Amino acid sequence: MVVPIACSGLLGVEIVISDAPASFLFEQFHDYLTFERGLSEQTVVSYGRDLNGWFSFVEEAGVTSPAEVDIGILRKWTYSLKGKGMAPRSIRRAQSAVRTYFRFLSMEAAVEVDPTDRLEPPRIDRSLPDVLSKLEIGKVLESPDSTHRLYWRDRAILEFLYATGVRVSELVSLRITSLELEEGFAKVFGKGSKERLVPVGGPALRSLKRYLRDLRPNLDQGNGAGLVFLNARGNPIRRKSVWAIVREAAIRAGIARAISPHIIRHTFATHLVEGGADLVAVQELLGHADISTTQIYTHLDRAYLREVHQKYHPRQ
Repeated sequence: MVVPIACSGLLGVEIVISDAPASFLFEQFHDYLTFERGLSEQTVVSYGRDLNGWFSFVEEAGVTSPAEVDIGILRKWTYSLKGKGMAPRSIRRAQSAVRTYFRFLSMEAAVEVDPTDRLEPPRIDRSLPDVLSKLEIGKVLESPDSTHRLYWRDRAILEFLYATGVRVSELVSLRITSLELEEGFAKVFGKGSKERLVPVGGPALRSLKRYLRDLRPNLDQGNGAGLVFLNARGNPIRRKSVWAIVREAAIRAGIARAISPHIIRHTFATHLVEGGADLVAVQELLGHADISTTQIYTHLDRAYLREVHQKYHPRQ
C-alpha cells in the first residue's frame, strides 16, 4: 500500500512518501507545516498520522489525485472512522488535518475546489462539568491551616474563587487598583481583555481585607507588580500555585476526587442557577461571550432538581 507516514528525519519530522503520486504534494505540505507555519514536531507528527489514515482510505477508493476527492468521498471516510469506533473529538482532529491539507492545496492551485468546505464535523455532546455540593465547598473554604503563615492568602484565594467564579488566569492577574473593597466589587479582565465587574460577597471580602492588611505588606518586597495575590517570596503568584492550593484544600476537606479552580467556577455558576439566578446575569458574571456557553448550567439545574425529586418524593 502506498501511504505517507510520520517519522523523524535529520531536519526534524517529515511526512515521508513511498511512491505516492507527486500530485498529492505531501513533501511540499510538510515544508509548509514546518517552515511556513512553524508548527512543533509533535503537531507535524499528528498531521502525518491523520493524513496517513486518510490517504490509505482514498487510495483504496481508487483516487490518484487530490483533485478527484469530493465531498462524497470525505463523508464516506468520516463514516469509516465512526465505524472503527473513533471518538468524535478524534474524528474532528483528523478532519482538521485534512482541511489544513486542502487549504494548502488550494493555495498551491493544486485543486480548484476545496471539498472540505462542506464537510460536517461530528457532533460532540457537551459533558456536564463536575461541581461541588454546598456542603463540600463549605469544607473546602474552611480547610486551610489557620496556623500557617500564608493562611489568610490561601483563604482569600479560595473564598474569592467561589464568591466571583473568576478563571484562575483572571485571579492571578487581579490588581490592587481593580478592587473596590468598600463597594464590594472587583474589576477582572477576561478573555480578549474584556473587563467586567464582579461582586465580592461578605466572607470573601473579609478574608481579602485581612490578607491585604496583615499579610500582603509583609510578602511584598518590591516585586509584587501591584498584583493582589503573591507567593511566599513576594512575587506574583502563578496559576500552578493556585491549582496546588485548591488541590490541598480539597484533600484537607476529605474530598477524594480531583478538584481544580475551574470546578470551583462551575460550582459558583451552578449554585447561582440552583438558587434561581437569571441566566443572562450568570453569563455576565462568568464573562461568557455567548449565552449558549452558559446554558449548560440549566442542564445541571435540571439534574439537581431530578436528584432532589428522586430522593425526597415518596412515590418513585
